[in-house]
Amino acid sequence: MSGPVSAPAQSTTDAPTGGVEISGVTKYYGDATAVDRLSLSIRPGEFLSLLGPSGCGKTTTLRMIAGFEHPDEGDIRLSGRSVLGLPPHKREVNTVFQAYALFPHMTVAENVAYGLQQRKVSKAEQRERVAEALDMVQLRRFADRKPTQLSGGQQQRIALSRALINRPSVLLLDEPLAALDRQLREEMQLELKLLQARLGTTFVFVTHDQAEALSMSDRIAVMRAGRIEQLAAPADIYAEPASAYVASFIGQQNFLHGTALGGDAVDTVAGTLHGRWGGEQGLPGSTAVAAIRPEFVRLAAAGSSDGPGIDGTVLGVSHLGETLQVAVDVGREQAFLVRIPAPGAPAVAVGDAVRCTWSPSDVRIFAGDDIPETSTHVIALPKEAA
Repeated sequence: MSGPVSAPAQSTTDAPTGGVEISGVTKYYGDATAVDRLSLSIRPGEFLSLLGPSGCGKTTTLRMIAGFEHPDEGDIRLSGRSVLGLPPHKREVNTVFQAYALFPHMTVAENVAYGLQQRKVSKAEQRERVAEALDMVQLRRFADRKPTQLSGGQQQRIALSRALINRPSVLLLDEPLAALDRQLREEMQLELKLLQARLGTTFVFVTHDQAEALSMSDRIAVMRAGRIEQLAAPADIYAEPASAYVASFIGQQNFLHGTALGGDAVDTVAGTLHGRWGGEQGLPGSTAVAAIRPEFVRLAAAGSSDGPGIDGTVLGVSHLGETLQVAVDVGREQAFLVRIPAPGAPAVAVGDAVRCTWSPSDVRIFAGDDIPETSTHVIALPKEAA
């Protein structure tokens, strides 16, 4: 196991400002590999999210870009220039943390100006840029207040303006919305995306929350065990997951385990299902799993033959505003989730016998050994309730 790598010769290429190139980066903590030969190209002006569960390496990757951690192998380049060995304050990046780290004894304006003061910027320019930064987050009228006099959302916006006032090429955000309540978090997601689009600054956003990543990102890198499992636009990751791991982590899935039959077919408890393979196609006889998202499942009368499906009994009905969610006991200690637009949804009640049906075009098939044990892809019923 090697120590921190030294910086290679600096590049003199005319690379676009704000691009990030991570090449074969590995990071060890003792015998544990936190990041494993990771390579990633982040485009200038892009909003990219690193998404994954705790321990997948996303925060370590962010900290290596920032300079708070150093890779044991590989290279990191910002705007075409290697930053190995360069301390955080000499990199054209700034970081917004989950803890806002605002100085409680300073006013909002003083907090925002702190970075400019450290760089010996003139007071006249400080005043001008602080006013501009506070206007950017619509908080100039709070310039003379202390952070403790602001709401959580306002404090988060102050932390953002403080990070952006030095005009970094790349802004790194480490789960900055995690401490906010749901409504405020959703409002800040929209504000962040609009702000990033207006500034054109490269944003690298770390989160374990799929809704945050889906709603804000230009692209998402889904991470697993220190590597990238899939890198794609949000719509592509949701509709065409590359593995069962990604399918189970992004949104919810109804999974039916079975055996690959060759081609696009898999033998399951619901009969032979046809669909599209995600990732490498399994050999005939290998374990496989068919995945159907809840919004693609329809409810029909029990015993009907309206396409592929599985019979069951309604366990529960939940009203989620614009959506009706129905949990159906399909036996084998498993429940199917069905999500139907509330307007025009069929009237169902607990205990009703129903059939869950779907279209073959909505079925994805994956290798059966690729689903993590901690996945929440299905509802497992307690044995006494099954």
